[in-house]
Amino acid sequence: MTRITVKVDGVEYSDDVEPRTLLVHYLRETLGKVGTVVGCDTSNCGACTVHLDGRSVKSCSVLAVQAHGHEVTTIEGIAPAGGLHPMQQAFHDNHALQCGFCTPGMIMQAIDLLAENPDPSEQEIREGLEGNLCRCTGYHNIVKAVSAAAKAGE
Repeated sequence: MTRITVKVDGVEYSDDVEPRTLLVHYLRETLGKVGTVVGCDTSNCGACTVHLDGRSVKSCSVLAVQAHGHEVTTIEGIAPAGGLHPMQQAFHDNHALQCGFCTPGMIMQAIDLLAENPDPSEQEIREGLEGNLCRCTGYHNIVKAVSAAAKAGE
């Protein structure tokens, strides 16, 4: 076992973890952050996307021990108390989800995309989200949502 200390959604945690524990499993099973979805366990789908020190990462490709001393933000940590993050609101307003399975990772990636490029074109949005897969929507409304959030100054 290895002792790690990590700040998750603004709260510091210290836990003993097996060195091989993936960050996604630590978040879900130890901390109860079940909004971070286990999709493929191969880093192909992006459903497990979180922010590590402000940048999006696929948490199924990061070991929990690699997060030691760092800050992780999950989908549960992005919204103000009692409200929605502007990106969550844009997804809601633009009907950018169907089953919702990919939505947490898609939102986390979209937030990072706008942090890098606050005014992306449709093509830049599509390219910025290409590591996150949605099997339901065909991406049209997801792109609309990200564009709406950008216009709103997310």
